[in-house]
Amino acid sequence: MTNTISKIPNNFQNRDSVAWQKLCEYVELIAKNGSDEFVPKEYLGDELFSQIYTLPKSISKLKRVKKIGLYGSNLKRIPPEIGEMESLEYFDPYGSYDLNWLPYEITNCKNLKDSRISTRALYGNYKNRKGFPRLNHNPVKYTSDIINCSICKREMSFIDNSQYWITLGVATDIVPLLVNVCSDSCKKSLPKPPEDYVQHPHRGGSDLKQPDMDEWDYIEKNYKKVTISDEPKEEKKNSPGKLPIIKLIRKIWEK
Repeated sequence: MTNTISKIPNNFQNRDSVAWQKLCEYVELIAKNGSDEFVPKEYLGDELFSQIYTLPKSISKLKRVKKIGLYGSNLKRIPPEIGEMESLEYFDPYGSYDLNWLPYEITNCKNLKDSRISTRALYGNYKNRKGFPRLNHNPVKYTSDIINCSICKREMSFIDNSQYWITLGVATDIVPLLVNVCSDSCKKSLPKPPEDYVQHPHRGGSDLKQPDMDEWDYIEKNYKKVTISDEPKEEKKNSPGKLPIIKLIRKIWEK
């Protein structure tokens, strides 16, 4: 597990830039024409897209979008409004190595079935157990002082908000999520994280203990149990000659 914990950046997007204005224009265009794909790099071009570090709240208008393509972006954050993209099926920010977490609201995208995320960059991922920033010292801030509870949607002032990290399955990945809660009851209603991750909502920090597991152990535990053997198919499945393929690969790799 790495002991290096990054600081959460705030106020990083220049909203007066040409890049930001063009991105907002693109969101309005997609909302108007009802397209089912949102791939801002195709509209902005490489240079302007490289200046985008978050997405506008107006993505909430993209009710028909099924695919978000953000490959190779410099994104640091996805806004909670992604949870209002009710048709979203595929989320692809692969190669966005500054995107270390997602908003809890993405769990509201009930049609989201597939994702492609650079998981090594995520806080708490099993591949490196990257440390979680301590939220009570460095909270995630928004452009407005009024925010919504991630659970009950109640409006609250930022000073009344409590922020926590929780790790949950989203589409085909397990990701760290930031949750804003207005009360203990909302906090208690959060789902239980999957095994091998911190089992409760937390505020991060260097003293947070994460489960110990190396990458091979995780793969062996969760990978589909495919076996190989030189024996005829009619032999019993539990024959001592058989070996799960992932274990065989590991034995070869370690040699």
